[in-house]
Amino acid sequence: MRLQGKIVLVTGGNSGIGRAIALRAAAEGARVAISGRDPAKGARVLAELRATGAEAAFVAATLGEGAQAADLIAAVTARFDGIDVVVNNAGSSTRYADIHAEDGPGERLRKVMRINLDAAYHVAAHAVPSLRARGGGSIVNISSTAAVHGSWGNYGIAKAALEALTRALAVQGAPHRIRANGVSPGWIATDVTTGHEDVDRTASLFGRMGTADEIARAVVFLASSEASFVTGQTLIVDGGLTITDYPSQPWLEAEGAWKLFPHMQPE
Repeated sequence: MRLQGKIVLVTGGNSGIGRAIALRAAAEGARVAISGRDPAKGARVLAELRATGAEAAFVAATLGEGAQAADLIAAVTARFDGIDVVVNNAGSSTRYADIHAEDGPGERLRKVMRINLDAAYHVAAHAVPSLRARGGGSIVNISSTAAVHGSWGNYGIAKAALEALTRALAVQGAPHRIRANGVSPGWIATDVTTGHEDVDRTASLFGRMGTADEIARAVVFLASSEASFVTGQTLIVDGGLTITDYPSQPWLEAEGAWKLFPHMQPE
C-alpha cells in the first residue's frame, strides 16, 4: 500500500494508460481523482474505482489553458482537501504529428503542444500550492519514447519539451519537498494501438507490447516514498526498444553474433 491515504490526481484517467494508473493507485491505497473530456468514459472508470472500495471522483475537463487547469485543481482540492500526487497523463497522439506548412505558421505544432505540454504545465503550476500545503508531494509526467525518435514529428517535439518541463519542475519543486519525474512508455497495448498487432514482434526485446499496468506500476514507484531520492528523471519503460538496433541484426548474425531476437526468426 505504497500510496496509502495519498490523494492522487490522474489527468486523462478515463481510458488507456490513465485508467490503469488510476486503478493501480487505488490498489495501493490512494484516494483518486480522474479527469477527462468524456463524461461517459469517466463514469465507467469511476465505477471501477469505487468497486475496489476506493474513494474516487471524476472531473470533466478539457485541458490546455490555464483557466481550465485552475478549475480542475480547485475542484479536486475542494473534494479531497488537497492533492499529494499529480499524474499528467492527458495527451494526444499522432493526429497532428506531421509538419505541414499549409496549416499556417506553427498552428499544427500548437495543437499538439497545447494538450501534450501546456496542459501538464498549467496543471502542475496550479497544483504546486496544494502540494506545498501538504508538506510536499510528487508530480509524474507521462512522456513517450517518441521524444527520442524523429519519426513522430510534432508529437515527439512536444514530448521532448515535456521532459524538459519535468526537469524544471524538479529543480523548482525541491525546496518545497516536491519531486517531479516522468515515465516514457514505448509500444503499449491499449485501445490506441488496437489494429497494430503486427508491431508486436518488434515492439520490444520481449516480442510483445507492454501493458498499461506495467506503466502504472512505474508511476506508482516514482510517486511513492520508495523514490524519495529520485527527481528530474524520465524512466523509459519500453522493453528495451530504444536501446535496440533491429536492422543490424541479420548482418550481426551473419557475422556470427548470437540470435538476440529469436522471436523475430521466420517460423
